[in-house]
Amino acid sequence: MSEQDILNSLSGSLLYIIGAVFLVIVVFKGVRIVPQSEKFVVERFGRLLAVLGPGINFIVPFLDVVRHKVSILERQLPNASQDAITRDNVLVQIDTSVFYRILEPEKTVYRIRDVDGAIATTVAGIVRAEIGKMDLDEVQSNRSQLIGQIQHSVESAVDDWGIEVTRAEILDVNLDQATRDAMLQQLNAERARRAQVTEAEGKKRSVELAADAELYAAEQTAKARRIQADAEAYATGVVAKAIAENGVEAAQYQVALKQVEALNALGNGAGKQTILVPAQAIEAFGDAFKMLKGSS
Repeated sequence: MSEQDILNSLSGSLLYIIGAVFLVIVVFKGVRIVPQSEKFVVERFGRLLAVLGPGINFIVPFLDVVRHKVSILERQLPNASQDAITRDNVLVQIDTSVFYRILEPEKTVYRIRDVDGAIATTVAGIVRAEIGKMDLDEVQSNRSQLIGQIQHSVESAVDDWGIEVTRAEILDVNLDQATRDAMLQQLNAERARRAQVTEAEGKKRSVELAADAELYAAEQTAKARRIQADAEAYATGVVAKAIAENGVEAAQYQVALKQVEALNALGNGAGKQTILVPAQAIEAFGDAFKMLKGSS
């Protein structure tokens, strides 16, 4: 083989090698594999052409360039603290944390330079504005409502940047020492007031129960007297009826019965007793005994 043939053969092999290398480069430039967690922003001659989603994508080699690789994972801004003044003129320090993710990379990369800084500044302004609409007690008790308002306002502000705010959290609400001391005094005063109210209610309840007991006792006494009066009236009625039916003899019989009962009571007394009875009384007792004997 001549030297010329060798040179021609080497030239042909070199061309094949160059062609193969060029083909590899074309394939490498024209095929883009995008991870699931990213999106690629493609430009042609410096202008936005397309946004490549996850998977295999094809572009024109040497004309189309992947200019930006944007992560679509949820991100967390560094925790931030900002001072704010409530509607009742109390200075508070709010610690916030914001989570977001990029939905439209073409808006994010061409409309804002520092995404994290822009969101942090926006959140700080919105927090101050929302805190200024509320009293300190409302900030402490309605934290969930405040978080919802902040998140809604931030979402509206960053909508043009292709960003979705997934969460906005208020980590802490700090007060200066003077305000804390004043709140502690107020809390102690409120506790003392509640204790006094509880004690007063207890005394009031005690008085009410005592009054109820006295009223119940009075009602029972009145009821007993009424029953006794009814019994006496009934007995009087019986006696009156007996007198009306039997005349004077029934009355004398009742008197004699009472005299005998009185004599028995005297005789049953303790110790030895001497009883002096007038003659008229003896006669009366005799008449009573006769009447009793006659009635039996």
